[in-house]
Amino acid sequence: MLGRDVLRAAGAGAVGFTRAELDVTDAPAVREALAGSVVINCAGFTDVDGAEADPERAHEVNAQGAQNVAEVAARVIYVSTDYVFDGSKPGPYVESDPVNPLSAYGRSKLAGERATLTASPHSLVVRTAWLFGAGGGNFVATMLRLGEERGAVRVVDDQVGSPTFTGHLADALWALANGGRHGFLHVAGGGSCSWFDFARAIFERAGVECTVEPQTTAELGRPALRPANSVLRSERDAPELPAWEEGLDAYMGVRV
Repeated sequence: MLGRDVLRAAGAGAVGFTRAELDVTDAPAVREALAGSVVINCAGFTDVDGAEADPERAHEVNAQGAQNVAEVAARVIYVSTDYVFDGSKPGPYVESDPVNPLSAYGRSKLAGERATLTASPHSLVVRTAWLFGAGGGNFVATMLRLGEERGAVRVVDDQVGSPTFTGHLADALWALANGGRHGFLHVAGGGSCSWFDFARAIFERAGVECTVEPQTTAELGRPALRPANSVLRSERDAPELPAWEEGLDAYMGVRV
């Protein structure tokens, strides 16, 4: 999903690989394909609940795969996640806040951050959150499908974050790839909302008649723990993305 938008933002001359074309866990293949390149690493095991059942695979892709890329590339932009935080902070998370992932997925991404910067200290880790875009499955697409199938949906209202349109993020990543920033940056959609508020905005914009009923994370009962607060902001003059509402409008336009 993100990779497709990054290729769009990059334009002619950029090369993208699907997992079938280049598995980041295959070190010799990574070396052959990426040695000396500037790489925006969008590869990832992103099944948050699936990582609880198979943490070794999540680590293999998100951490060892990241290390394989960083060891041979000239420079890497590693795309990471709000899930490296535990969500207990009352305000937005900035780059210097202490990490404390709650899930196997979050731990694997944190390991990927560290592996990337250890192997390639001049590289950049970009943490983002709640991605949605036209190139793959996401919360907006799921809500639109459920809204057409049902008259009501239940959505958690005790998790707050920064929904981020991949089209906006991709433009920022490409600009960063051509710069000299290193270390950590937080780049996410402007503003914040709960999943419940996000769902209501989706149906309103789509003109879909579907009642959104609130529920708690505990009532949902997912295998992986999620941070209650995933709002990301930057203290390092990161690129500012449009508000999440603008991202949603852009997604709906792309989708139509």
